[in-house]
Order: sequence, then C-alpha cells, then structure tokens
Amino acid sequence: MNSNEEIKLLRARVGELEQRVEHLRVSRRVLMNLLEKVEREKVALVRNLEKENVRLQRDNKRFAKWIFIKNREIVELQDKMESSAKKA
Repeated sequence: MNSNEEIKLLRARVGELEQRVEHLRVSRRVLMNLLEKVEREKVALVRNLEKENVRLQRDNKRFAKWIFIKNREIVELQDKMESSAKKA
C-alpha cells in the first residue's frame, strides 16, 4: 500500500471518527435535556407533595380537634345522664 492510499484510508477513518464524535455530542445533548426535564418534573412533584402534606396535616389537626370536642360533649352528656339517673 502506497502512502497516498494510506493517507486516504486515514482521512476516511478520521472522517468516521468525527461523525461518531458528532453523534455522541448529539446523544449527550439529548440525554442532558432528558435529565433536566426529569429533574424539573421531580422538583414539581416534590413541591406538590409538600403542599399536599401541609394540607393533610392541617385537615388532620382540624379533624382531631373536632373529635376532641365531640368526645368532650359525649362525656358531658354522659355526666348529665348519670346525674339525672341519680336524682330520679
């Protein structure tokens, strides 16, 4: 093989490698874009879950307070019933 043929082969190989590098760059960009999108979605999901958690805690606190009040009312009614029964 003479040097001209060798140079042609080497140039062709360099061209192939340059194409592969370009494809890798495109693939990297696509992957980075996907990663950024997933990260944004994750941040939004966490934010929504945190809001939901705050809402659930607030509702739970409100419900616990309501149950406490109702229990107190029941105890008071039971006391009144017992007092009425003792008087009768």
